Amino acid sequence: MFDKLAFLSDKYVELSEKLANPEIISNQAQWQKHAKELAEIEPIVKKYEEYKKIKQDIADNKELLGEKGLDDELKELAKMELSELEDQVEPLEEELRILLLPKDPNDEKNVILEVRAGTGGDEAALFAADLLRMYSRYAERQNWKTEIMELNEIGIGGIKEAVMLIKGKGAYSRLKYESGTHRVQRVPETESSGRVHTSAATVAVLPEVDDVEVDLNPNDVRVDVYRASGNGGQSVNTTDSAVRLTHEPTGLVVTCQDEKSQIKNKEKAFKVLKSRLYDLMMQQQNDEISQTRKSQVGSGDRSERIRTYNFPQGRVSEHRTGVTLFKLDSFIDGDLNEIIDGLITSDQAEKMKNF
Repeated sequence: MFDKLAFLSDKYVELSEKLANPEIISNQAQWQKHAKELAEIEPIVKKYEEYKKIKQDIADNKELLGEKGLDDELKELAKMELSELEDQVEPLEEELRILLLPKDPNDEKNVILEVRAGTGGDEAALFAADLLRMYSRYAERQNWKTEIMELNEIGIGGIKEAVMLIKGKGAYSRLKYESGTHRVQRVPETESSGRVHTSAATVAVLPEVDDVEVDLNPNDVRVDVYRASGNGGQSVNTTDSAVRLTHEPTGLVVTCQDEKSQIKNKEKAFKVLKSRLYDLMMQQQNDEISQTRKSQVGSGDRSERIRTYNFPQGRVSEHRTGVTLFKLDSFIDGDLNEIIDGLITSDQAEKMKNF
């Protein structure tokens, strides 16, 4: 670990010198490349500098205590300071190990979040709508921007499926743990006897990808246009603006009818298709290391039941970490950080075992 830290420390000095070089300053592409590298390793190097200073202070205090004829009061102060410094070493080493863990290359990316009603009929569709609002509220709290890419509603306020783009720094690093099956236990609005029902909805979190990351041959995609459907009235288009993309090699199908413009719907649909293809590629890679994948909190298994929302008890139960919160109202209003922070910590702990 310390060899790697020393290497990064030297690299930091080297990059700092390059960024001050007039030749590199004049080449914006090169300057930005080095600036990005520097920004990535800076938190590690700064923490390492803090660690080295504490180790030096410990050595200095030990040297002082070894001196003959040292004043008793000064000796006592040195002992107290030494004890405080030594208590900081282990937590700092833990922080450094976490900082050195391999980074998920998608962590800083925007997110394409898909919500689908599962078992439970209309109640599942209503719950899917609740989840979509929950993630919208969470994005607001994080100062991220959201954009609905596709929305398939039912008449009572529920949704069969929805696709939302979430734009914000580190959005994927926070939301990637949300993939899986979410279960709800509550009395449906349509239930007259007051009996609690169990329904489910699935969430998929995909990183938004750049064109260079996915080799998408336009000849592999069949594009169909049709008239958008809706609940009647003004929501039904009178032109063929809705778009359906079929990726023939994989059978993936994406539809988009949210915009009145066919061009905009096509653009949105291609964005979603690229992210789904990227996700499929990543799933195939992960299947090759399935045992490691299963041991990690953020496995993203779509069939895994990850959380239960119990409305009668006001309870949220996170099954992967065993955490239960009795503040369902604020959670469903987007206050997700306590659960997400726990998932990140648990994921880091699993990775540390193999580091």
